[in-house]
Amino acid sequence: MYEMRLKALAKINLGLDVIRRREDGYHEVKMIMQTIRLYDRIVMRKRREPKIQVKTNLFYLPENENNLVYKAAKLLIEEFKIQQGVQIDLQKFIPVAAGMAGGSSDAAAVLYGMNRMFHLGLSLEELMERGVKIGADVPYCLMRGTALAEGIGEQLTKLSPVPQCKILIAKPAISVSTKFVYENLKLDENTVHPDIDLLIQDIETKNLADMAAHMGNVLESVTIPNYPVIAQIKEQMIKDGALNAMMSGSGPTVFGIFDDKEKAEVAYKRMLEGNLAKQVYLTEVYNNGR
Repeated sequence: MYEMRLKALAKINLGLDVIRRREDGYHEVKMIMQTIRLYDRIVMRKRREPKIQVKTNLFYLPENENNLVYKAAKLLIEEFKIQQGVQIDLQKFIPVAAGMAGGSSDAAAVLYGMNRMFHLGLSLEELMERGVKIGADVPYCLMRGTALAEGIGEQLTKLSPVPQCKILIAKPAISVSTKFVYENLKLDENTVHPDIDLLIQDIETKNLADMAAHMGNVLESVTIPNYPVIAQIKEQMIKDGALNAMMSGSGPTVFGIFDDKEKAEVAYKRMLEGNLAKQVYLTEVYNNGR
């Protein structure tokens, strides 16, 4: 197999709670992850010389060992002492630094691709074990679908697939530091925690309206006061017919859930024409196999 073409799918968080800050500085989380049909495109090609070459369509992304796709390829090349190299062409469409696990999904796709291209024979579970060395979201990006993530995000439990629905994605022209958000998160008796267990029940019973109503992201308590445009995007989506809208991850991307295709398309058009968001996509949930 000389060449592989892969899709690295984005994720959103239907629920995100932070339980506590651990002694090692990491935060213990409880969140529901969902894959959506917004993706980066990756083309991998074997090289005779033992070198990893990365090319991207965005000038500001690193093309060296600071890129997670490079780290993913290097991890398996070193472990299995692969004598050949690989060229990785990465076409980014998932918003960067936006709470959608774009970099983690790219790394997951490269792990998957390396495993098949070089016939390493690793199972999905074995790839996931290696993925966590690159980033906490990488194992989930290998697994995909609907999942409960606990610990620092690496403890995964597969959930029933959510009902099909339209997802409107809008990223404002700002970047949010995940480090800043977690460092400024206050966890005390006044913290409003989303009910993740109730959300899981809604997913199990395929109740899209209740699922949307019970979504919550504890990190909004930090991000929205610092970046009010996030609240404006949420309000716009709900006004245009979303069952609910919420920030994904540590932001700044906002997603809206629609049970009506026509309303979703009108909301997409309005968001495109407005000045709240720089990147706007209309997509849907992804629950099938690879």
